[in-house]
Amino acid sequence: QSYCHRLQHDMYFLTSTSRLNEQVVDKIVLQLNRVYPQILTNEEAEKFRNPKASLHTRLSDLLKHLQKKGDRHCQEFYRALQINAEQLFNDLPSRKILKTPDPTEIDTDKEQYMLNDRGPVFFLACFSMAAGLALFWYCCNSETQVIGRPRRILGFSPIIIGRHVRNICMLYLEDISRN
Repeated sequence: QSYCHRLQHDMYFLTSTSRLNEQVVDKIVLQLNRVYPQILTNEEAEKFRNPKASLHTRLSDLLKHLQKKGDRHCQEFYRALQINAEQLFNDLPSRKILKTPDPTEIDTDKEQYMLNDRGPVFFLACFSMAAGLALFWYCCNSETQVIGRPRRILGFSPIIIGRHVRNICMLYLEDISRN
């Protein structure tokens, strides 16, 4: 889409009440007047900054004037709008159309949420399953020489429980299992 068509599409959004205040419009007009390439002449800038006319009228006239001048002038208006009112620039209807993703493209943000939408119960179930399989594999392994039931349970967790605490727990569990 050309910038003139985009500006025509965004005109109602920009001229609706309380979208742009007078200060922002003045900054945009001054930027279009002072920044190279000069889009508005001094006379045109004075016309669009005239406080006697209503803001809606000045803004509508400015947008129509830029559309008549061509695509480069409209592009510079969008650049000035982005610099002076970035939030409004991001909310423009033409920007939302440009941001719509290609249906064949994978949206990584959406994919990230799709993988993480299961919740804590699902995580605990998976973790319990993995821990159970690890415990089963450890206890049924014929190469491990484990004496006593507590050693089977706590013997594989030196990382989780400190060595000193693990030894005390194993002694306590062995003592309980004898009684």
